Amino acid sequence: MKITLTPEQEELIQHAIDSGRLKSAEEAVQEALSLWEERQRDLIELLAALDEAEEDFRTGNFIECDSEGLPDLAEEIKRKVRESLGASAK
Repeated sequence: MKITLTPEQEELIQHAIDSGRLKSAEEAVQEALSLWEERQRDLIELLAALDEAEEDFRTGNFIECDSEGLPDLAEEIKRKVRESLGASAK
């Protein structure tokens, strides 16, 4: 596979190599692809969460909350997340 970089990208990579942060252009491409893969995974997770939220809304599986009740709801969510994290750490 052949990849063509812009002059600015080449300069950025060369600067990283010259400064010792990277050993080669290949290392720069590998790092870029790793970050891209991470973004893609995050995007897939976000889209799945949105699909789930949409389904919950469609089926009426939600609670209504006004600005006065929002702090209590936030605390409840934090508590549940902490409990969940505590259970998964065991």
